Amino acid sequence: MSCVIFGAGKIARGFIGHLLFLSGIEFTFVEKAEELADELKKQGRYTVNILGAPEKNCIVSGYRVLKYDQADEIAEAIAQADAVFDAVGGKNLGQLIPFLTEGIEQRAEKAQAAPLNIVTCENWKNPAGILKEGIEKEICPAHKAWFADNVGVTEAVILRSAIEASEEEKKKDPLIVNVQDYWQLHVDASRLRGNLPAIEGLHLLDEFGGFLERKFYTYNAANGTTSYLGALKGYRILSDAAHDEWILGILDGVYHETSRALCKKYGFSFEEQWEFTRTSLRKLQNRTIVDYIERNARDPLRKLGPDDRLVGSARMVYSFGEVPKNLCTAIAAAIYYTNEDDESARELKKMRDGKGPEYVLQEICHLEPDSELGRTVLEKIADLKKAGLIQGMR
Repeated sequence: MSCVIFGAGKIARGFIGHLLFLSGIEFTFVEKAEELADELKKQGRYTVNILGAPEKNCIVSGYRVLKYDQADEIAEAIAQADAVFDAVGGKNLGQLIPFLTEGIEQRAEKAQAAPLNIVTCENWKNPAGILKEGIEKEICPAHKAWFADNVGVTEAVILRSAIEASEEEKKKDPLIVNVQDYWQLHVDASRLRGNLPAIEGLHLLDEFGGFLERKFYTYNAANGTTSYLGALKGYRILSDAAHDEWILGILDGVYHETSRALCKKYGFSFEEQWEFTRTSLRKLQNRTIVDYIERNARDPLRKLGPDDRLVGSARMVYSFGEVPKNLCTAIAAAIYYTNEDDESARELKKMRDGKGPEYVLQEICHLEPDSELGRTVLEKIADLKKAGLIQGMR
């Protein structure tokens, strides 16, 4: 058994690679960042530190590493793999398509080649669709039918958090990953061709419809709300912000708004969905997960996008007949996020101070300032100013 993992970041190392190692499955990291790839080769091992459960810590070893300039070796690894995973960040998915296409073509040329499954492990909307459509466009006509019949492109929902290690930890192991004590890898079974390898923690879901969106508009919306409100109130640690009484009040409203909409869209019972929100809240409030506001609020221009965690959630809620006032408060806080060390935040501040929040709403959020959602966000900005949380700003 062998697998390929595109990406060697915290989720790739601290969840996918970890589960494959525990399952006795050989695997190859394919990593774009040369410095990280070189370090993985040099060390030949890394530590997975389970937060709050040190007895479960693990040293992962025996992996192989390829860089993006090793296209032939990557294609060969895909052609021979039992499954391919990716954890590269949704905006980077397009870069994988040429590698995947070449590997699939090589596999199709082999007599009696087994089916292959590609599993996306991204916090992104429709990642499997992006890869599948991209491969369909690039693959040679002679192999299109084989691709359609023998390659599954499916999605996983990642609920294990992976946290940046401290400088002290990195001195002991520069590749160490701190992760949440969570073990299930939820995968959409309906899009598989054949079977995935027997992977520790694998949870195949036949009724996957809405699970990824459910996770995104529950967990990610809550994370964004806590992060940007926490930043306004001066918190550094995410779990500290998640215990703040004022933030909890707004977060509770966000959970209710998204839950009602998701139940209408997918037919979940409210009780079932509400229990799902409790798992999200417990994760946010878990003080063993020392996660920083700065990391979670990073890249606000992307996170204020029309389909992302806050605006996307608000648009979904609004489409089911409710004005999401609590989500609009979170969007207002995100528009006023400030961090001089974050290029995206600096650009956001330049837009906001130079052209006003209305410009950000229109150009970044794709919300018209005079629409009901746009007006509600502007009202919430005014409320935050009155509360003294936004000062001396346009």
